[in-house]
Amino acid sequence: MTNPRFSAIRPIAALALAGAVFAGPAGRGLLAQDPTVRFGTKVPSDVKVIYERGLRFLVESQQDDGSWSTSGDRYAGKGSTGVTGLCVMAFLASGEDPNFGRYSSNVRRGVRQIMLAQDLKTGYLPGSMYHHGFAMLGLSEAYGMVDDSALWGGSEPKEHRRTIGQALDLAVRCAVTAQKNNQFGGWRYSPKDSSADTSVSGAVLVGLLAARNAGIEVPDKTVDKALAYFRSNTSKEGVVAYSGGLGGFGASMNRSAIATLVFAIGKKKDWEEYGAARDYITARLEHRERSYPQYFRYYMAQALFQGDYDAWRRWNRETIRLLKNAQLENGSFASQRGIAYGTSMSLLALALNYRFLPIYER
Repeated sequence: MTNPRFSAIRPIAALALAGAVFAGPAGRGLLAQDPTVRFGTKVPSDVKVIYERGLRFLVESQQDDGSWSTSGDRYAGKGSTGVTGLCVMAFLASGEDPNFGRYSSNVRRGVRQIMLAQDLKTGYLPGSMYHHGFAMLGLSEAYGMVDDSALWGGSEPKEHRRTIGQALDLAVRCAVTAQKNNQFGGWRYSPKDSSADTSVSGAVLVGLLAARNAGIEVPDKTVDKALAYFRSNTSKEGVVAYSGGLGGFGASMNRSAIATLVFAIGKKKDWEEYGAARDYITARLEHRERSYPQYFRYYMAQALFQGDYDAWRRWNRETIRLLKNAQLENGSFASQRGIAYGTSMSLLALALNYRFLPIYER
């Protein structure tokens, strides 16, 4: 069955949609969209080299079942759908045609792996809600880009041979159900957890917002509750707690970047908490994250792009330099969560230079 939303021109349409008028940072009023925000300037040559080398590594390291290794990821459990989702996004973000381009086979195999791993009853994408969120995001970006008619080879179990839209709808329902079990309105590692934290909740919420952007029905109540959870954890200084309200685990650039991003794409730029979180991260562009640098750069890139384009440009120049020096000889990036995770996250931190993924629209 062909995806009814499939269109070869979606990447171009996504760029055009980014170009109307946006609400500028607090105090700056409405600003006409700068053409460089809409379409980008010429992609820096260093970005092209880094990205090409990184994708070459992902091609070579993709496993027979279409996944990538999650060695070192204590959250992966029996599945690696989230890492696969991130790797699929890295390919899609390069601008290559996902159906006929150089990486079309890698994209199809990755999307298939995510869908084959999905629990057909619950919609869960293993092996944690981190993975569920990133895999849902990957499916959302593939939906409308990847042609369903070319997805299945015929040897897969019949019940798994669905459209991306059907798999995505099921994944959304899993996240909605998991939130109903949660007293805080967020998510944690398991769909059955009654506690929540802003890190896992950010991964799931961005996945839901991407699904909604792609045309999948996501209840407003679900999004509103999750945004309210972030609001309750954001101080007037822009510091975001880990869980349980203000004061939890102290300041974190990672969490402030996540909050900035979800408020922005959740259309809450008029909230005081959004302005506080945005100002917190833009005042600290020199920050170097030691614990989870790839995770930090992934969210920081998107948060700055959504919140302050000029700040993103300054930060992006330095990030290009850092990643150029950090890239290993085989094109990969090392990380505590496995080399595929480190590579895909690092490439996605640079992907806004290309402006192809719909989730990167501003």
